Amino acid sequence: MLVAQGLTKEFDSGSHHLTVLRDVSFTIPQGTFVAIVGPSGSGKTTLLGLLAGLDTPTRGRVLLDDADLTAMSEDERARLRGQKVGFVFQSFQLIPTLNALENVQVPLELRGDSGAAVRATELLQRVGLGDRLDHLPTQLSGGEQQRVAIARAFSNRPGILFADEPTGNLDGATGNRIVELLEELNRESHTTIVLVTHDLTLARRAQRLIRLADGVVVEDTETGDGGRAGESATVRAGVGSPL
Repeated sequence: MLVAQGLTKEFDSGSHHLTVLRDVSFTIPQGTFVAIVGPSGSGKTTLLGLLAGLDTPTRGRVLLDDADLTAMSEDERARLRGQKVGFVFQSFQLIPTLNALENVQVPLELRGDSGAAVRATELLQRVGLGDRLDHLPTQLSGGEQQRVAIARAFSNRPGILFADEPTGNLDGATGNRIVELLEELNRESHTTIVLVTHDLTLARRAQRLIRLADGVVVEDTETGDGGRAGESATVRAGVGSPL
């Protein structure tokens, strides 16, 4: 289950008290592709960090596969992320001295998985980079680097993938291809995907759209393959089967 219950995040900066998120609640269904949108400063990246257990809320809680992230220590959250969560970021975050194959192998080797090279090769072939295994990040285009990052994110067979502006550094056509790839992986692996983006055109390709403004949810609708546009979407959550 992925459930947000009354999430509030506050910060104190000198004499100023800032509320970034205020009483945010929703559930996300198993295998759903969800887009979180909102203007700069609306709290969407902060929300993603709370949902992924990278940060803790001031109030409220997050349940991931029935585990209460807000009741866990940082080490416990890290273990859960390693088992169930994948990440894709705008900046790719590839290791520049490692080639594509080695970048995808890293999380597998850290877990002590046998057959890391085989798994990494299969994933890179899956994202269309089977002929670029030995290329360093600097030898790859932005779209190719992002595909390496997606392959790496799926290396631990996550139940849920969090993507923070994954097309932000890419041109429109390449960004489109990245979203198509996420859609394919979502359909084929039934992995839940939570995408943060400022691009409404891309966001509307998700099955569900959650819009933030000034730290609160102002819209939560199903769209695209998820159902009729405008239909309210408050349904049970879950974590999909791994890739």
